[in-house]
Amino acid sequence: MTLRFDKLGIVIAAIVAYAALFAPFATFRANRIVPGQARSILEALPPTLGMLLLAIVIVGGIIALMKTPLIIRLAASIVALVALAILIGVAGAFLTPDGNTFARIAPASGFWLLIFAFTLLLADVLTRLNLSPWSRVGVLMIAALAIAALLVSGSWDSLSILKEYASRADSFWGEASKHVTLALGSLAGAVIVGIPLGILCHRVETLRAGVLNVLNIIQTIPSIALFGLLIAPLGWVALHVPGAAAIGIRGIGTAPAFVALFLYSLLPVVANTVVGLAGVPRAANDAARGMGMTDRQRLLDVEFPLAFPVILTGIRIVLVQNIGLATIAALIGGGGFGVFVFQGVGQTAMDLVLLGALPTVALAFAAAIILDAVIEMTATKRRVETA
Repeated sequence: MTLRFDKLGIVIAAIVAYAALFAPFATFRANRIVPGQARSILEALPPTLGMLLLAIVIVGGIIALMKTPLIIRLAASIVALVALAILIGVAGAFLTPDGNTFARIAPASGFWLLIFAFTLLLADVLTRLNLSPWSRVGVLMIAALAIAALLVSGSWDSLSILKEYASRADSFWGEASKHVTLALGSLAGAVIVGIPLGILCHRVETLRAGVLNVLNIIQTIPSIALFGLLIAPLGWVALHVPGAAAIGIRGIGTAPAFVALFLYSLLPVVANTVVGLAGVPRAANDAARGMGMTDRQRLLDVEFPLAFPVILTGIRIVLVQNIGLATIAALIGGGGFGVFVFQGVGQTAMDLVLLGALPTVALAFAAAIILDAVIEMTATKRRVETA
């Protein structure tokens, strides 16, 4: 019998082998800022559980390596991810000395590599299964509920990132609210301004090149530089325009962060609006004219609905982009998860950095999956309607 190897599985198996056998699974630190001491899987867990986890990930790597049925690959990825999620919490409790409130236990590179490898295997299986948009959203919801259950159960309370959260619980949710408000607020502003501007650029060709070139130039300005450039003009507005400071317009804080994110958001929205409208079939417009539709009716009832999936793709790009860029807003007092990232960098406390970075990554990932599903459903609906 000839052994058949999966191309992606070779990469996954190599990552699993390195992470399980050579990379540290967890890190022990006497306190939150001293260098850590690496612990392998067998050192970080009780002997029985250590051997069990090692067996699970090695078997999972072999299943990924070989051309195996999708249902077996799906089961292997889920079992491995669940085992890793549960046992990293066990490692935290096992490595923490009794009564010691200063020790910090953190997942190490081996844990993150194993999570990456089996998440990659799971994503590959789900892609091959060609799930419907609603099914993909359902998988995301199940994963979110599973993580929430682990957090609520207290299984991860001994891990350093949860200890950082425990001392900052109130401020964490306040900064989370600011982060989401910045990302969604700037997106809303870009949609309100960008879609009409894109329609105008599509209708008036002489404006198109100039507007898109200006927006391209803005997009090339580094985020920190753009935040800095906005401090002086917004500070002037706060000083000289009555009522501006009262509504939150200042040289530093939320206002320059919001304006910068808004400016960054315009190019994808405007460009995708232009591309979407330009892609409307000429036959559809000719038929609308033949029915006696006015320009406004053709735009709202024919062109815009057909262009909407492309416009929505631009909105997806903006939302994912803004969730990440909102982290930088903390440098100018705009708040958000970046507060924890930069505090952690300043204190050389990586767990505090992760407290800000992981929710940002999770939000961006969830937003991408949900909007991808909406785009696919919208595009499918349009194809059915025009068939």
